[in-house]
Amino acid sequence: MADHATVKKAVIPAAGLGTRFLPATKATPKEMLPVVDKPAIQYVVEEAVSAGLDDVLLITGRSKRSIEDHFDRAYELEEALAAKDETERLAQVRESSELAHVEYVRQGDPKGLGHAVSCAEYHVGNEPFAVLLGDDLIDPRDPLLTRMIEVRNARGGSVVALMEVDPEQVSQYGCAAITPTGEDDVVTVTDLVEKPVPGSAPSRWIIIGRYVCDPAVFEVLRNTPPGRGGEIQLTDALKTLAKTSPADGGGVYGILFRGRRYDTGNKLDYLRTLVQFACERSDLAQEIVPWLRKYLDTLP
Repeated sequence: MADHATVKKAVIPAAGLGTRFLPATKATPKEMLPVVDKPAIQYVVEEAVSAGLDDVLLITGRSKRSIEDHFDRAYELEEALAAKDETERLAQVRESSELAHVEYVRQGDPKGLGHAVSCAEYHVGNEPFAVLLGDDLIDPRDPLLTRMIEVRNARGGSVVALMEVDPEQVSQYGCAAITPTGEDDVVTVTDLVEKPVPGSAPSRWIIIGRYVCDPAVFEVLRNTPPGRGGEIQLTDALKTLAKTSPADGGGVYGILFRGRRYDTGNKLDYLRTLVQFACERSDLAQEIVPWLRKYLDTLP
């Protein structure tokens, strides 16, 4: 039977190897790469908290200890800053440790996103939960996750975030077949295809890294064989739920997101994100924007 409880918990997979950013990620988790002056993972936790989810489970792996350290107290550093009366920096250091109740579980073998999510079953139990991928940063001015939780509370089932892309980009992502619901930003997902062959995609709406999952997904994941890349895909489990009765936790809905999303999953998009964030920061914009314009004028 579907559980219509309120969403309270967030699951953030952070066990990937970050091979696209080597050698920077040889000893530093990709989730800890800075976006201006905060690691990417902190923006994601802040998003969960702003949507009312202050119970956060991070799915980690080997060499991810610095993530745990970041969300813990740093007593020696705090004492040093306090002794120098650097109250603003002290507040910034303490902020990450006071954001939320954060727990950790190790994925062990990197068997894909679906497997990472299944590692959260003991913590989540029989409750709906949100999944936030650290590669996607959603602008806090666009409360996507809050809207997804509203739809889950109203309709049950699972909810995915969808974004429209150019046809030539669709094959790089999971893609959704959709039908209208009567609400402008909500659709019913009838099928999901992970990285479709170019020209065969059912729509131009791709899944981005935000999900609200019914707990029924755990049983489906247990019975989901490895898919593309030999990994257990969350997309495959959601595809099964899209064809499952709502009485059994099925039904998948999509939010058509037209807001601001920043991709940090590859070098080029990561650099774009850094420039955008810096140019919109009130403490940096007055200097970085004129410098950037002047620098661009020097390029051939």
